[in-house]
Amino acid sequence: MSKQLVLLMMMMVTISVTPAIQCMELRAGNWGVSVKSEKETVTNLQFYFHDTLSGQNPSAIQVAQPLDKNKSTLTMFGSIMMADDPLTETSDPKSKLVGRAQGLYGSSCQREIGLLMALSFSFTDGPYNGSSFALMGKNSAMSPVREMPIVGGTGLFRMARGYALAHTVWFDPTTGDATVGYNVTLVH
Repeated sequence: MSKQLVLLMMMMVTISVTPAIQCMELRAGNWGVSVKSEKETVTNLQFYFHDTLSGQNPSAIQVAQPLDKNKSTLTMFGSIMMADDPLTETSDPKSKLVGRAQGLYGSSCQREIGLLMALSFSFTDGPYNGSSFALMGKNSAMSPVREMPIVGGTGLFRMARGYALAHTVWFDPTTGDATVGYNVTLVH
């Protein structure tokens, strides 16, 4: 066969398969759905982030602190935490594990409790298994709802952009442990 004929056949196969892929819908139980249009896919995810600083097996630990701790006691300005937090389907920490949030966050504000979040949300369940997205932005932790940008992704979320809305479901001021609901919209 000539090179032109092989190339033509490959193009015809690609064109015939493409429309089937462009109208695909993925479901992940009650916590995610993707609808792919002809150009882009919009995915909405709802899950819960469990940040545990206390106990025998914390999911986040302090890796840096300010030199003068007395100057930043209220906002913890200068403190940096490393996290490997579980993501679950419901606010119950014993509910189905759907992934992990891994990375760091630090207190970046002197006059409010504000965190700079740099986390990779990696999924281990359903059709999103092996895919992740990156969140990078300010989290004004005392606001009822916080919006943070999504700046990229891998796997099914490759080239993702979008936003995450976070709201605190539960917080223990003594330990710093928290459960935060995330509603994430991704365009990829």
